[in-house]
Amino acid sequence: MNKKIKWGLIAISACALCGIGIYSQLPKPNKELMAVDKMSRGKKNEILNINALVINRQKLVDEIRVTGITLPNEEVDLSFETSGKVIGIYFKEGTHVHKGQLLAKVNDEQLKAQLKRLTSQLKLAEDRVFRQSALLKKDAVSKEAYELVRTELATLQAEIDMVKAQINLTELRAPFAGIIGLRQVSIGAYASPTTQVSKLTCITPLKVEFSVPERYSSQMKDGLPLEFTIDGSLEAYKAKVYASESSININTHTLTARALYPNSNGKLMAGRYASIKLTKDEIDNAIAIPSEAIVPEMGKDKVFLYKSGKATPVEITTGIRTESQVEVLKGLNVGDTLITSGTLQLRTDLPVTIDQLLKK
Repeated sequence: MNKKIKWGLIAISACALCGIGIYSQLPKPNKELMAVDKMSRGKKNEILNINALVINRQKLVDEIRVTGITLPNEEVDLSFETSGKVIGIYFKEGTHVHKGQLLAKVNDEQLKAQLKRLTSQLKLAEDRVFRQSALLKKDAVSKEAYELVRTELATLQAEIDMVKAQINLTELRAPFAGIIGLRQVSIGAYASPTTQVSKLTCITPLKVEFSVPERYSSQMKDGLPLEFTIDGSLEAYKAKVYASESSININTHTLTARALYPNSNGKLMAGRYASIKLTKDEIDNAIAIPSEAIVPEMGKDKVFLYKSGKATPVEITTGIRTESQVEVLKGLNVGDTLITSGTLQLRTDLPVTIDQLLKK
């Protein structure tokens, strides 16, 4: 290699090193600022697709849905009040019986014999009192003798009444009208007060028992309407609350209440599970919006309206709430276009375009 080429390469290398040094000292663009600027330009051009709803007045029903059970209005296990051999059964299982109807009877022959003996003595005791009274008026007997025969008559009458009462205890009668169940004893069996003869159930009307969370306890008032359905049937039955428990259950924090369903045809039976819908409040001309359209902010509620292609925030005052809707008392008017989607992305004057517009 000659000297000219050698010194040329050295000169080129020196120039290259000087160029690198000068470039390293030049100011460089801020990448972060460039990214922010690019993002801001993108946001200025961003248009959010949203769903919207044209506000109109509608009927708003505030409901509670719970489960419950149907109960008989009255139910009792039938048994005798005295002991003895069953001599008669006078009902057919599963049929309707009337109040006071004779259902069964135990042996009362001994009691009847006692009643017959006492009754035969009654006439003689009454005649004795009559004679003593006549003699007393003539001062023919002492007052003590008269009072003695009167006491004997009263004692005899009391014994007769007691035997009659004992005879009545041998008869089993229906305490109320209802459907009698299956027979548990047979004629000839020895029955005592612990022996169940059958079950008597009254299902007209029918009770519906259910429990609601404690926050609804103040609303369980007499006359509150409800609807319920039974498994296997699409028919809705209407009933009214007539009573509730005196206190909240400390274990479940619920309040137990009962409603009455007339069940005049006796179609529904006791012991069925019921799906219950309680109507707490009903407003005919309410402005109601979907709950997901509301944006809580600093202890206040606001929504976004669609105005001239942009999102406009509006503060609202709410009323009752249902599972999916909220009543608006102040802040919205009929005809406003409410934005119902993308609420977390919305901000004041953000350009938006309506993808789907609903009308209620």
